[in-house]
Amino acid sequence: MERLQLTEQQKCFFETFGFLALPGLIKDCIDEVIDAFEEVWQERGRGPNGQVHEGKERSMSVQFIDQHERLCALLDDPRIEGLVGSLSGEAFNFVGSDGNYYVGDTGWHSDRWVEGFKFVKVAFYLDSLQRNSGALRVIPGSHNLHDRYSVQVQDDIGEAEERWGVAGDEVPALVLETEPGDVVVFIHNLKHASFGGGTRRRMFTINCCQHASAETMPFLKECISAHVGYGVDCMYGEKMLATAGPGRRVHLDQVLANQGHMAGEAARWRAEQAKKGGS
Repeated sequence: MERLQLTEQQKCFFETFGFLALPGLIKDCIDEVIDAFEEVWQERGRGPNGQVHEGKERSMSVQFIDQHERLCALLDDPRIEGLVGSLSGEAFNFVGSDGNYYVGDTGWHSDRWVEGFKFVKVAFYLDSLQRNSGALRVIPGSHNLHDRYSVQVQDDIGEAEERWGVAGDEVPALVLETEPGDVVVFIHNLKHASFGGGTRRRMFTINCCQHASAETMPFLKECISAHVGYGVDCMYGEKMLATAGPGRRVHLDQVLANQGHMAGEAARWRAEQAKKGGS
C-alpha cells in the first residue's frame, strides 16, 4: 500500500485552518475496523467492571486501539502514518487513543490549549453523520494562540448565548459530515463540537504529537502525566507493545523513555481515589 504524502496545499490548509478532512481514506478496510471496535467493547465494556453502554451518557475507553491487534495496526498503516508524519514530523509520538459511544450533543471545546508544541487528533467516525445527527463541527482557524480572533473565541465560546446571542448549534462553524471510512485530523487547540447525535454515535481517536526536543520535553511529560487519571501505569497496552515492529517503535520509544514518573503518580492517584471512596 502506498504511503500517503500530503500536498503542500493540504499542509498549508491544515496549518491555516487547523484541520483536514480525508473522505474515504480507509474505506477499503472500514468493515474490519468496525468489527474490531465492537469486539473491544464487548470484551471490555466502558469501565473496570465491564459495564455496557446504556445510551444515557457518553461511554469512553482509553488505550483503546491498544486492545485489538487490528486497531494497533492502524499506526502502521502507510496512510495514517504518512498523514500524521506529514503534519507532525516523521518521528512523531503516539500519545494514546480513546474509543467512544457518544450520546446527544458535545459542546464547544479544545482538547488542549497549548502554544509551542503540536498535538494532533486523527478521528475515525464509524457511522453516517449529518449536520443534525452528530457530525463534527469545527471553527476554522480557532487553533492559533497568536491570533486575536482565536483568543476571543477561546474566552467567549463557553458563554455563547450571553456573549453572542446564539445557542451552541448556531455558532458559525463548518460542519464536516462523514461516512464510515472517512478520516478527520485536527490540531488539539481547534474548537470543535457536535449537535443532535443519537445514543450510540461511535468514534475513536489516535492522538499524536511532535517529537520532543529538550526544550519542549515538559509538554510531553505533562501529556504523560495527564493519563494517570485513567488509572494506567504505562502509556501503552500490552498488545500495542507486543505487536510493534521497528517502524511503530519510532512512534513509541520517546514516550516509553520518558514515562518513568508515571507509575509513582498513578499509585498516588489510586491511593487518593481509594481514600475518597472510603470517606
